[in-house]
Amino acid sequence: MTSTATSLSHSDVLIVGAGPAGLSLAISLAQAGFTATVVEQQPQAALADPAPDGREIALTHPSRATLQRLGTWALLASHETGAIRTAQVHDGPLGQHSALQLDARRAGHDALGFIVPNHALRRTAHAVAAQTPGVRIVTGAQVTRVATLATHAELEYRLPSDPAARPGIYSATPPTERLQAPLLVAADSRFSATRRQLGIGARMTDFGRTVIVCRMHHALPHGGVAHECFGYERTLAILPLPDAVDTLDATDSAGSRHLCSVVVTAGAADAAALMALPACEFAAQVQAQFRGRLGPMQLDGERHAYPLVAVYADRFAAHRCALLGDAAVGMHPVTAHGYNLGLAGVERLTTALQTARRRGRDIGDSRVLAAYARAHHHHAWPIYEGTNAIVRLYTDARPLPRLLRQLVLQGARRLPPLQAAIVGQLTGKPPGWIQALAAGRNPAPLQKT
Repeated sequence: MTSTATSLSHSDVLIVGAGPAGLSLAISLAQAGFTATVVEQQPQAALADPAPDGREIALTHPSRATLQRLGTWALLASHETGAIRTAQVHDGPLGQHSALQLDARRAGHDALGFIVPNHALRRTAHAVAAQTPGVRIVTGAQVTRVATLATHAELEYRLPSDPAARPGIYSATPPTERLQAPLLVAADSRFSATRRQLGIGARMTDFGRTVIVCRMHHALPHGGVAHECFGYERTLAILPLPDAVDTLDATDSAGSRHLCSVVVTAGAADAAALMALPACEFAAQVQAQFRGRLGPMQLDGERHAYPLVAVYADRFAAHRCALLGDAAVGMHPVTAHGYNLGLAGVERLTTALQTARRRGRDIGDSRVLAAYARAHHHHAWPIYEGTNAIVRLYTDARPLPRLLRQLVLQGARRLPPLQAAIVGQLTGKPPGWIQALAAGRNPAPLQKT
């Protein structure tokens, strides 16, 4: 049976990918008076109630403000939002050298940032988007084709065939549905198939390492302190989470457990061995690397492993198309800026389209989208390159890089302006001189629209 395009649906923007970035864009655009259609391969049930995936997302102050504006922050449960008050950066075995201390109060904030489970961000984004007028979500859809034409962008997809609806017909190919709009946005992961179909390449950095994420409970309180421990073989991050409240007995007397998020970065073989360990042995290794600072630790839930690949697209926009979220920039998690960049992209793209509409211009015109591409590149490029430089420096066990790491940390401890700059990047509110430096020294954009 030959598939044919059977329908034509119109909206202002087509978005491929119903992750938090894609859904946040749809909500933002609808609040600005645009209509958006989101096309997603996962079924509706997986979007409405996503399973925990081990990832905890560190959010900056501007990111929290964006989620508050969109209405998703209000749907997070109290146990799903934690605050990072201070951070400590350790080089080598814990306690061998003095740690770099980063305190939110130096920047006039109560917290460096906020930490929320990834599945909670996904759930709340879908909950708001599903109830927002002007947003349509197509789930269980396999995108088969995207194209940008002179007058519009096109997207074709298929829904799963339903043998029960056509008894006796098991080989029938489901019909192709076609959508069109002035603009198409790819927001379908750092390995975006949509980006490739649009003919946009990307620089990929495969670190040859794997990140293991999980939750652990521990005997001693964490005090809202995050730790980044750069070991020479493994990197360990400890992120503070809200205490878990448990019902202990039939009388409903309750107790609390101290919780943290653990992120271990290791070589592929070492990571595979860690994943194969019994839960108690894995917990013992984490506890030992952290020198028992939180007392006895135990695994809380499952471990999840992800290959570590960073991505930077050659262009963030072209005629009738734009990239958002990980499809534009897929970050190494060490500086926790991945989703923050995605939300910054939501704000910038919404602003660019609003400006175009106010001026009576076509929202899919390459010159309109170039403003978004330039602004997002200027913001993302220093963070992306800086993060990769940190990763290379702090995973190199040779003597010279070890010495350089210590010089960097010692310098940061003795230079308050440098500490302020680091804290500013973590909070999402860098000092003015850093912003000017980034704007003045940023390389020419890769984007050619």
